[in-house]
Amino acid sequence: MKVAIDSYCYHRFFGEVYPDLETDPGVRMNLADFIQRAQNHEVQGVSIESFMLTDASPRALASLGQQLRHAGQELVWAWGHPHGLGSGSRPEALADLKAHVDIARTLGARVMRICAGGRRTRPASWAEHKAGLIPLLEAAADYAGARGVTLAMENHVDLHAPEILELLAAVANPALGVCLDTANNLRLFDDPQRVIEQLAPHAKATHLKDICAWRGSPREFGFWPSVPLGQGLIDIPRTLAVLRDHGFDGLLALELDFLHPDHGPEEAAITRSLAYLREALAGL
Repeated sequence: MKVAIDSYCYHRFFGEVYPDLETDPGVRMNLADFIQRAQNHEVQGVSIESFMLTDASPRALASLGQQLRHAGQELVWAWGHPHGLGSGSRPEALADLKAHVDIARTLGARVMRICAGGRRTRPASWAEHKAGLIPLLEAAADYAGARGVTLAMENHVDLHAPEILELLAAVANPALGVCLDTANNLRLFDDPQRVIEQLAPHAKATHLKDICAWRGSPREFGFWPSVPLGQGLIDIPRTLAVLRDHGFDGLLALELDFLHPDHGPEEAAITRSLAYLREALAGL
């Protein structure tokens, strides 16, 4: 398993600021800046959010790939934030997903995280949800698999673990697995450790995220802010052991979304999290 960072840790610096929860930092980063930050943290890999790519020209992709190789960082390409396939309601998004499979391949990524939906797109009916997603996931997996890319569907506050397992069984394609986010299902009031144990056998990528309860309504995103690894409600050492026992050897990508104000700024939370992660790995 390899220590890694998801570029979403720096989402504010790419212009994504949660209204009423975060402030704009007033400066911007680009992907070259992010890769340099990751290199400074001496990680082995990065997960890059595709919405942060502003130039997909062949020349720009060649430059990005060269920088990643120079940094010695394994890549997971990450498509679909925030709504992805719209929980089955956005078949038109399939073309963009396929285009990003080609970008992932160009950049040397063997895994591409995808979002089947988001917390705002989940329909009331699971039957409707499942029926809408299956043909899109089948087509996506067929396309990716033919190009040597494995899709990792995230539990993106849109799906319960048994539903993800149903989708994997229905598609039945080795080119479709899971991006295991360790904390998102707590925001759906699921037992996070149970979710981790159910999804770990299918993990092709991860978001190592720790969260805590804060204030307001637990049904709102802002109630569950990110905190540095080891400071919240997720049992990270046990999670690492479960992933190890299922043979996971990919990126352990730290992710911070809305960071608890008491644990900022981002760079300090990242440094603290990576130190904790390295210590936890050494203790396995």
